[in-house]
Amino acid sequence: MTEFRPPLIEIRDATVFRGVTKVFDHLDLVLEQGLSTAILGPNGAGKTTLLKLLTRELYPVQRDGAYVRILGQARGDVWSLRTQLGIISSDLQYEYAGRASGLEVVLSGFYASVGVWGHQEYEASQQELAQVTLHELGIEDLAGRRYETLSTGQQRRLLLGRALINQPDSLLLDEPTSGLDLAATFSYLKTLRRLMLTGRTVVLVTHHIHEIPPEIERVVLLNAGKITADGHKRSVLSSQSLSSLFGESINLIESDGWYQATPA
Repeated sequence: MTEFRPPLIEIRDATVFRGVTKVFDHLDLVLEQGLSTAILGPNGAGKTTLLKLLTRELYPVQRDGAYVRILGQARGDVWSLRTQLGIISSDLQYEYAGRASGLEVVLSGFYASVGVWGHQEYEASQQELAQVTLHELGIEDLAGRRYETLSTGQQRRLLLGRALINQPDSLLLDEPTSGLDLAATFSYLKTLRRLMLTGRTVVLVTHHIHEIPPEIERVVLLNAGKITADGHKRSVLSSQSLSSLFGESINLIESDGWYQATPA
């Protein structure tokens, strides 16, 4: 008998406000485990609200049949699911404790904390795993450096290590290459590809076409709080769909599974 696996993310009939602004109205979205997905939309599409919904910073309006479930759970601290879902958000990057060392950033993943605190204890095996994680990401040289002194790309890699320390099956990433130069972007995407090729599911929330790796199979287009297209990447991504999504004439170029947008 096949073991039941709940959806990674299940949003049903969700109406969501930020302040007095209604962002989502009766939103439905289901993302299965094992299928890497990109959620693509322009600024103002609702991507930030969606992320806050998934991290339990926001909840949908209460009514029968309306819920947001992460790995089958509708309530509770999303960070308690960190051994199954690793989350790397822009908010986390900006809010992270600046004086923490690189090693402490990775170690803090065990407690889902922002920094390492005196009451937290780490076993020798955890310290060793953190060192191994730094090595696997190619950033062992950052172990003793303070987070606040590092480049955006270095910080992103440390936060990826923080998520990976719990060896989750899935990762939720918020615009992971925003602010990175070309070399740092290509290096980070190479790491993401390796993670997907070794079996991890990635959910990528972005407005950057170029950061959707070939291993992403499904694409969801989000605009003005509504899903305008959803399906296999090759059927969803087109010059026409992107022109409509971004309100600008766009020519979509594909090369070896990578996509780039140019003015039409």
